[in-house]
Amino acid sequence: MGLRNLFISAAMPVLKLLIVTGVGSYLATKRVGILGGDARKHLNNVVFYVFNPCFVYINLSKTITLKSMVSLWFMPLNILLTFIIGTVLGWVVIQIIKPPSRLRGLVLGCCAGGNLGNMLIIIVPAICKEKGNPFGAQDLCNKYGLAYASLSMAIGSIFLWSYVYNVVRISSSWSDKSGIVNGVMASTNLPEERSKARPGEPISTQNPTMCEHLEDQREPPSTRTEELNGKPMVPVPVPAQLKQILKTISGKVNLKKLLAPSTIGVIIGFFIGMIAPIRKLLIGENAPLRVIQASAALLGDGAIPTTTIIMGGNLTKGIRKSEVRVSLIIAIIIVRYIALPLLGVGVVEGAIHLGLVHKDPLYQFILLLQFALPPAMDIGTMTQLFGAGESECSVILLWTYSLAILSLTLWSAFFMWLVS
Repeated sequence: MGLRNLFISAAMPVLKLLIVTGVGSYLATKRVGILGGDARKHLNNVVFYVFNPCFVYINLSKTITLKSMVSLWFMPLNILLTFIIGTVLGWVVIQIIKPPSRLRGLVLGCCAGGNLGNMLIIIVPAICKEKGNPFGAQDLCNKYGLAYASLSMAIGSIFLWSYVYNVVRISSSWSDKSGIVNGVMASTNLPEERSKARPGEPISTQNPTMCEHLEDQREPPSTRTEELNGKPMVPVPVPAQLKQILKTISGKVNLKKLLAPSTIGVIIGFFIGMIAPIRKLLIGENAPLRVIQASAALLGDGAIPTTTIIMGGNLTKGIRKSEVRVSLIIAIIIVRYIALPLLGVGVVEGAIHLGLVHKDPLYQFILLLQFALPPAMDIGTMTQLFGAGESECSVILLWTYSLAILSLTLWSAFFMWLVS
């Protein structure tokens, strides 16, 4: 396949993405006002709870079998490596650029978490529809490509809401002017008290409870655990300790997001696809319950256009002014569109050389493309939840998605040439 045809095949889906995204951005402007903040929120709920789960379920249940699952084991590891490598590169960016503390989680999240669901679901079918694509017949390419993209969406969502969510949450509590020293809140009157204190005299504070707590922390463990209110301390049973640990973890990790509707759709799709008797009831022209499959497919068809329009509407928030530095935006762009794809080529090619990845050009292409995607749109939702870096995130997403038009075209053409 010639380089010209490869470039056209790679450019067409990206141009389609640009056009539909532009429609969403136009509908979200104040002049039109159709896709305002409330409208995007409600529409996003429909996509999150209805369209995406149906879309994922349909594409997995039709293509995933017990045999095919064995051959797809490397995808979760590949996605994990994108997060690990992106985090390391994000840490390097933080050391060089030195952004404010409250934005460090945002930087790490943008470098680590790519749009592993929506972008692949939009790009892969468009590539399969091109006559010059190197992945064979359009129907088979579309069938398996959407299954791979759906699996990528579910796995990426789990990593995103278990790792990036907590990184942004922790970073949002940091502040350069918070007055927190070594994890203890300092008194606002501490400088004044220090100026009034005589040499060698201890400084008083306005919070005696904090002082008592610190004194208690300095006591030896043996004196703290001997008695409480005159009664010996009773050791906590192991099951109770385990329950407390699980409760703490559930409070730190957003379990609702981990078990998002799309993830549940993946589980149901695996269950139906891998169990032959149930598969025969739902899938096929003569299946008794094929109407359920057809209804889910009808709902799933709305996922791609609706998601793309919402993405365009969300990008309009980045037009507002913010204090984000240009150097920080450039650094994130370099990480996501130059460093990560280059390292991804080494990872995937090394896995192919070691025999860890089966010889399916479309599967290899998606593994490579997972390293070259823009930051996940869900990171913007996370900054809204914690009220830290929302405007900065909007600017970063605006620029990264604007440049993704060129970057995805070039990398897609190169990846198709590499696997063909």
